[in-house]
Amino acid sequence: MAFKPFDLTGKVALVTGGNGGIGFGMVEALAQAGADIVIWGSNPAKNADAAEKLKPTGVRVLTQVVNVADEDAVRAGMVEAVAKMGRVDTVVANAGIGGGASSFSDFPTETYRRVLSVNLDGVFFTFREACKHMVARAGQGDRAGGSLVVISSLSAIDGAARNEAYAATKGAVISMIRAIAVEHARYGVRANAILPGWIATDMTAGAQGNDKFNDSVIRRVPVRRWGEPADFGGMAVYLASDASSFHTGDSFLIDGGYGIF
Repeated sequence: MAFKPFDLTGKVALVTGGNGGIGFGMVEALAQAGADIVIWGSNPAKNADAAEKLKPTGVRVLTQVVNVADEDAVRAGMVEAVAKMGRVDTVVANAGIGGGASSFSDFPTETYRRVLSVNLDGVFFTFREACKHMVARAGQGDRAGGSLVVISSLSAIDGAARNEAYAATKGAVISMIRAIAVEHARYGVRANAILPGWIATDMTAGAQGNDKFNDSVIRRVPVRRWGEPADFGGMAVYLASDASSFHTGDSFLIDGGYGIF
């Protein structure tokens, strides 16, 4: 008999940047566990492709073109998602961009602002609107609660040379999630962070084909491989499920052991 708390039937999960990479790895698992899905992505074609891949699961799927750096777009997107799906139980703030420089001394202000607008402002806007919905539900007697999950990074705790803007955002969202967790526990809302290590996605495509990088970095990963988007499915289901009803304010490092080696 399956462990019933992992059954997500009747729940709705919204994943930003859910049309590819880690985001889709989580979306796929959430759908297989029975959750209806909302995907936010800025590329309509990728959104449609992701929705097509989810058809075999039989769950409801809504895709929306939302730029999380746009406050008004996030607000409208959340209103539409709730109106069309009836509720949103889990929100995963996964959308993010990279942006480094040849050195910190030469780091362009434009790059710094662009990275913060998506990786930090976008998380703030997304979770603020999610909390409005979840708190309102609680006030109406719906104590089913909710789950907020932010995708941080190993770079939040491990020195990321020439990548200071990205690292700063990924460290900041951990502090944000802990504050949200404390404030919203009374409403049954949990908030946790996931810190991926070296994962094979579009963002790391250049490094994946670099023999020197693979020899000097990936060889040091105790599991001896790149992480895959599917490696995040189990954690997504756990955090969206009733199995994690007493688990909040935590950070999960998923890096094949790289950070402790």
